Amino acid sequence: MEMPMPIANDLEKRISDAFCIFDHHGDKTIDVREVGTVLRFLGCVPTEQEINEIITATETEDSSGEVHLARFLPHVSQLLIEHKMEPAEPEKLLDAFHALDPENRGSLTKDYLSKLMIEEGEQFTQEELDEMMAVAVDPLTGNIPYEFYLNQLMVYL
Repeated sequence: MEMPMPIANDLEKRISDAFCIFDHHGDKTIDVREVGTVLRFLGCVPTEQEINEIITATETEDSSGEVHLARFLPHVSQLLIEHKMEPAEPEKLLDAFHALDPENRGSLTKDYLSKLMIEEGEQFTQEELDEMMAVAVDPLTGNIPYEFYLNQLMVYL
């Protein structure tokens, strides 16, 4: 019989609870492909590089492709204590939208933002882009009124 993992504090309980949601076999392991999902569930905003670094640091030696809670918990706890992978402040997000809108129209076209999201920086997949656009685009204009969109995002953070 497996010994239960000792949980030291509320942060570790949150991480353990999130991890266990994606532990489909109940054996305190998740597929490495679930690491990003667990982190996002915890409110983190990791880059692909950060996800890969966490996988490398926590992947089990004897079963490649899996991450065990015993390795994941202390590693991710430390990252969260250090305030890593936190979402950007609303003001920074608004500044970024303003930089993309030099005419100060208050909105961006769907095509323009889609092109940027797929081709620049931390690139979105088509699925991620479709999910974002479903919320961001004003159905009446077909554009993205970014202040309204940011307000919608803040409800979920």
